[in-house]
Amino acid sequence: MTLMPVLISLHLLAAVVWIGGMFFAWMALRPVAASLLEPPLRLPLWSQTFAKFFPWVWLAVILLPVTGYWMLFDVFGGMGRAGMHIHLMQGIGWLMILLFMHVFFAPYKRLKRAVAAGDWPAGGQQLAIIRKLIGINLTLGLVLVVIVAAGRYM
Repeated sequence: MTLMPVLISLHLLAAVVWIGGMFFAWMALRPVAASLLEPPLRLPLWSQTFAKFFPWVWLAVILLPVTGYWMLFDVFGGMGRAGMHIHLMQGIGWLMILLFMHVFFAPYKRLKRAVAAGDWPAGGQQLAIIRKLIGINLTLGLVLVVIVAAGRYM
């Protein structure tokens, strides 16, 4: 029995959870929270939402490269046999991982400190940074889905 069904399933599930979570946060939660909640409620909501979502992103950040490289080298025979869409997936994926790590270790850390201190202006500044970076990552993720889905047919 080959591991390919397990690898591709884990790979796709990790991508769906990460990109889908960003899509939900950006397209649904963000506009509703901004329109209904003042900073003393909105900022803790986001801080706690990220606290629940980011462990799933960390899991995706681990699973995506592990399963991707396993499939690339064990199943497909290495980089030389990979199509351009696979190389693009790898590059965009690493960029997304680096952006997430920056969000996690810099503005998210500062957001948590600001919320704990009740410093709403500082928290709002950090949330604005996070919002922009998640918007970039969401865009990259959606582009990546199109490249991967259509890549072998180009």
